[in-house]
Amino acid sequence: MKIALVGIGKIAVDQHVPSIAASDDWVIAATVSRAGTVDGVPAFADLDTMLAENPDVEVVSLCLPPVPRFEYAAACLRAGRHVMLEKPPGATLAEVYALEAIAKKAGVTLFATWHSRMAKGVQAAKAALADKTVATGHVDWKENVRQWHPNQDWVFEPGGMGVLDPGINALSIMTEVLPSAVHLKSAVLQTPENRQTPIRAEMEFTNNVTASFDWLQEGSQTWEQKFTTTDGTIVHLSEGGNRCVVDGHEQEVNELGEYPALYARMAELVKNGQSDVDLSPMVHVSDIMTLAQRQIAPAFDW
Repeated sequence: MKIALVGIGKIAVDQHVPSIAASDDWVIAATVSRAGTVDGVPAFADLDTMLAENPDVEVVSLCLPPVPRFEYAAACLRAGRHVMLEKPPGATLAEVYALEAIAKKAGVTLFATWHSRMAKGVQAAKAALADKTVATGHVDWKENVRQWHPNQDWVFEPGGMGVLDPGINALSIMTEVLPSAVHLKSAVLQTPENRQTPIRAEMEFTNNVTASFDWLQEGSQTWEQKFTTTDGTIVHLSEGGNRCVVDGHEQEVNELGEYPALYARMAELVKNGQSDVDLSPMVHVSDIMTLAQRQIAPAFDW
């Protein structure tokens, strides 16, 4: 199938382009970006022009930041194109619900992707917890914003979510593997005095599940989740969900990486005429923003 990429920035170049190139399901037929391009692929600066000149492009993958994404997604859906949304799927829950309604009316696929759910060890953890009751759990998601989002000021603007942008990856895994849903009880957000979004977060959920997010971690990056069940089983996900250890025993994991798995899933959805729009990680972020105590942190500069 022919696919167009919209927003040729770091995530598109690092993840989307090589994943599509390695797949037998896809060929990149066009790009839309103010500056970025992909070698050998027709480049457009305007979405409407790309859609008009490429009626055979069936699918559009949107790699834009969340705030401007709605109008692009709505235009693609109304033009009868299947749409794949980079995480988070939108700036607000309401706009993603609106996109879901537009997709349904147009009879096309909408896929709200959560790439961390496709990490190699996630399904092994889900299987290990499936028939159990979680007694305690803790999530540590700590990384260096200067490494992963260098000079990208949008992450600290309204809608950019700050540390909850990587944190939503952790929440996407947590909502996938836990055998029963949890909800937020309390949170504390630390926001630099010169920025709009948080750089650290501490959260307490029901069922004795807690989480710590930090965007100033230097050295080794920490992406771990550990759950202990009432029967004493310990499930430990590390390396961003790519490694799963249950009671000290390494588990077999999936072969496909995160983004190749996303594109395989998108191909499956399109072929079967289905959509996949699970907003549970985004609901947690909305709850955190609603309930959290606010603390002012030192100014952040690149």
